[in-house]
Amino acid sequence: MSHSVVQFQNPISASRFERVAIEPLTSRWRIAEIAGRLVEVSGLEATAALTLAFALVLEAQRLGEPVAWITPVESSFYPPDAAEGGVDLDALVVIRIPEARVMARVADRLARSGGFGLIVLDLGAQVEVPTPLQARLAGLAQKHHAIVLCLKEKASTAPSLGSLVSLRVHAQRRRAPEGGFACELAVLKDKRRGPTWAHAEACRGPAGVR
Repeated sequence: MSHSVVQFQNPISASRFERVAIEPLTSRWRIAEIAGRLVEVSGLEATAALTLAFALVLEAQRLGEPVAWITPVESSFYPPDAAEGGVDLDALVVIRIPEARVMARVADRLARSGGFGLIVLDLGAQVEVPTPLQARLAGLAQKHHAIVLCLKEKASTAPSLGSLVSLRVHAQRRRAPEGGFACELAVLKDKRRGPTWAHAEACRGPAGVR
C-alpha cells in the first residue's frame, strides 16, 4: 500500500460545522443511524459535502471511534477549519494516495482491520469504485458496524456509484436568511427506510465570508 500523510495542496475549505440542526433532531444523519453501511454523498459544491462529512467525523471522534480520511494527493480539506470545528486532527488518520485508482483498495485494507468506525473516501469527480470492491466494502461495513463514506463531486441526477450503495444523499449549501449558511442533505436512495427524510445544518463560513 503506497501512501503518504498530510502535506496539503489545494485545500478545500468546508463551512464550519456547528451542528445546529434546522430540521428536528430526529435526523438520521448520525453515526448510530448509518453505521454498517456503504454511503455515498454527492454534491457539486465540495464545501457542503465536506461539512456534512466532518459532522460525522466529529461525532465519531466524540464516540471514541477511530476515523480515516483517504484522499488523492492533489486535493484535501482545509485542516484549520476542521480543527476549529472541533475535529481532533492528531487522532484523524489522513492517507493521501498518489494513484487515485487504488483509493478503494486502501479503504478495503482499513475496513478489513475492523479498527475504524468511519472511513471517508474523497473520490472527487473522476474516481470510481469497481463493483467487486463496493461489494467488499459494503460487507465489511456491515460486519464491523462501520461506515464507509464516499464523497463524489457530481449532480444529483448523475448515476450512483453503484447498486451496492446502501444510502445515497446529495449535499448542497444555501445562504440562510438570518446569516451564515445551511448545509442541506437530500436522500436520493435509502435501502433501509426509503428516501423519506432530509437533513439540514446551520453553518458559518470561513473568516471573511459573509
